[in-house]
Amino acid sequence: MKQPFQYSHVDSIPWRKSAFAEGVFIKDLGTSDGQSVQLVKFEPNASFPRHTHSGPEFIYMLDGEAIQQGNRITAGSIAIAGKDTEETEFYSNNGCTFLLIYTV
Repeated sequence: MKQPFQYSHVDSIPWRKSAFAEGVFIKDLGTSDGQSVQLVKFEPNASFPRHTHSGPEFIYMLDGEAIQQGNRITAGSIAIAGKDTEETEFYSNNGCTFLLIYTV
């Protein structure tokens, strides 16, 4: 039987290294019905490789800033990428932390 509700506290979830990029760390906050939520931390000068989104992706920047497709995302900003968009540029010169919701 599927669990209708999931609960956790971010402090109880350990950071793990990204399998795709150096200097990127992730806390897996939860997954349900094909969607996942992560807390993502970029160290200064970290970047993420080119990839295509299998579904919509939502980024809410908590601190620091990143550059996505030439657009600056600062603390308090949200960035949304649609399904099948190709992301060729995502990096942070000074480091950042953001909430990420994406399709698994």
